[in-house]
Amino acid sequence: MNKTVHKLRPSDYWRIGKHESWFTDMAANGLHLKKMGIHFAKFTKGTPEKMRYRIEVSPKKRITPEQTQMYAESGWDYITSYSFFHVFSSPEELDAPELHTDPAEQSYTLKELDKKLASNAFIVVIAMILIIGMLSAIWFLDGAPTFVMVKGVAIQQTILALFLGYSAFTSLQASISIRALRRNLIEGKPIDHHAPWKRHYRLHSTIAFLFTAGVGLSAIIPFVQLVKMETKTLPAASLDLPIVRLTYIEKNPAMVRVEPSYVSDNVDWGNRYTYEWSPLAPVQYETDEEGVVPGKMWKDGSGEYSPSIHTQFYQLSIPSLADNLIYDLIERYRYEDSKEDFVETEHPGLDLLIVREEEERKEVFASKGKKVMYVRYFGYADINSIIENLVEKLD
Repeated sequence: MNKTVHKLRPSDYWRIGKHESWFTDMAANGLHLKKMGIHFAKFTKGTPEKMRYRIEVSPKKRITPEQTQMYAESGWDYITSYSFFHVFSSPEELDAPELHTDPAEQSYTLKELDKKLASNAFIVVIAMILIIGMLSAIWFLDGAPTFVMVKGVAIQQTILALFLGYSAFTSLQASISIRALRRNLIEGKPIDHHAPWKRHYRLHSTIAFLFTAGVGLSAIIPFVQLVKMETKTLPAASLDLPIVRLTYIEKNPAMVRVEPSYVSDNVDWGNRYTYEWSPLAPVQYETDEEGVVPGKMWKDGSGEYSPSIHTQFYQLSIPSLADNLIYDLIERYRYEDSKEDFVETEHPGLDLLIVREEEERKEVFASKGKKVMYVRYFGYADINSIIENLVEKLD
C-alpha cells in the first residue's frame, strides 16, 4: 500500500501555472497528486517520474465524463478537481498534445469564472467594509482605543477581522489575476506551465502559519479571560491588593459599611473587587467600596454622610502604554466634564499624575512604570490623602 503524504499548497488556487509546475516537481520527487483540498494537497509516494500536469477550468465544479474521455484519448488522465479547476496528468515521454493549442480559445474557458470571481470579490469587499465599520465603533466610539486594547475586549474580533480582511484581499486578487490571465490568453500569450513556485510557497506557508496561530489565539483568549475573572465581596478587613481603601482615606473609626443595596451571586456589588486578565494587562483590579458615618450629615442636608470610592488598577505588559491608558481613562470617565478640569501635576513618586477636584468629588489618574491606577472618590477627605495612598500602592 502506497504511503500518503499531505503538503500545504504552494500558493492561491487561481495561480494555475504555479500549481502545474509544483505538481510536476513533486512527481519528479516521487510524490504523485491524488487529491486537492482547500489548503493541502494529498500525494501518494511512489517512483519518481517525469510528468506533465495541466489544469482545465470550467464554469461548473464537475467536469463531464465526455470531456474526461476526450482528454484521455489524447493522453491526459483525470486526477482530481478543486473548485472550478480540474487536474490532468500525462507522462512526459508520451508527448501528449496540449489540452489547448490556441490561447485565445482557452480564454473563453475563463469567462464564467471571471464573472463569478468578480461577483464574489464585490460581495466580500462590501462585507469587509461593514466589518471594519463595526470594529471601528468598538475601538474608537468612546475615544479610548488604548483602554479597549488593554482590557482585551476586542482582541478576538480584531484578529478575526484581519483574517476576513486577508480573505477579502485574496478574493479581490483572484478576480484581478484571472482577468489578467484571460487578457493575456486573448493576446496569444500561453500559460507558463513551468512558473516558479518556491517563493510563493514560502510566503503562503508563512501566512498560513501566522493566521492559524492568530485565529487559534483569538479563540483561546476569551476562555482564559473567563476562567481567570472573578468577583468577590470586598472584606472590611484589609487585603493585600493594589487598591485604595475607603477606611485609609476617611480615617474615621465611626464609619461603618452600609447595608448591601444589590447582591448577586453572593456578592455585595457596592463593596466588591473584580480581578481580570488580558494579554496586555495580566493584572487588573476594579473595586467599589461604600461607607456611612452615623450621625454625620452631608453639607447640603441630603442625608447621612456616605462616602464611597472606586478604584481601577492595571499592571501592563508594555510600560509605554501607561500614559495613553491614563488619557483614555479620562476620556472614558469624564462624561460631560471639560478636559481642562483635569490638571496634570508633578509628584516625585509618580511618572504621571492628573487630578480633578470639585467639592466632594475627587478623581486621581496616576502611573508609575508599568502600573496605572484610577481612583474616583466621593467624600470630604483631602485629595492629598488619596494621592499618598495611591503612591504607596504603586510602589
